[in-house]
Amino acid sequence: MSTRTTRTRLLAAAAVTVAALTLTACNDGIGLRDEGAPAGSPKSAPQANEKTVKDEGQESTPKNSTPKDSKVADGTTGSTTSKDSKKSQESRTSQKSQGSQKSQGSPAKLSACTTIRSSATVVSRPLNHLLLTVTNTGTKNCTLPYYPAVRFDEAQSVPPAFKESQPQAVVTLAPGESGYAGVRLSAADGSGSHGYTAKSLTVFLNTSTGTSTNPKLPTEGVYVDSSIAVSYWQQTMADALTW
Repeated sequence: MSTRTTRTRLLAAAAVTVAALTLTACNDGIGLRDEGAPAGSPKSAPQANEKTVKDEGQESTPKNSTPKDSKVADGTTGSTTSKDSKKSQESRTSQKSQGSQKSQGSPAKLSACTTIRSSATVVSRPLNHLLLTVTNTGTKNCTLPYYPAVRFDEAQSVPPAFKESQPQAVVTLAPGESGYAGVRLSAADGSGSHGYTAKSLTVFLNTSTGTSTNPKLPTEGVYVDSSIAVSYWQQTMADALTW
């Protein structure tokens, strides 16, 4: 074998050896450099990160919170539902108030007083005046409507009332409370006529029911003339004796 042939074979063997070593290095990852995925190929890692961020965002929202632009189940906004709730509450409050007023009873719906105790007292001021007192001895509230119809002895007419003495509300008496009315018996200046001394008195509280009482007069009686007049029923003595 010639020397030239031997050298050629050695070079060929060396080349094969180098190629084998190079292939082994590629398989082991030695010297491998990531050139990047081909253009247009999806990236799995960013998708995972995006999903994680999205999930975390959902968990940070309170379960009971309602987005500002969302509608409640019945098709109304949250603010409208709040107004409806307020109206409903006001309606219940109004109904409760009306029920309370009905339970207490208004003077217009109460019955006129029938179970009473009465008295008639001559007062020093104003002159020639008589104070009528009526006390509710019943167990329920009652009213004293209008003014008393008084009759001294066998008088055939009922004295008029002072119109300006009419109160703004009907006098209402709870059990044990009293109402008052004043009677001007005669003119202080003596201008009245047809005067006489009366020894008895009948007071009609309510002409529709016929309720009446007979308070006692002083033993000597009281002097009455044509100027006699009465006040409407009042809550206080002072108001009753104003006229």
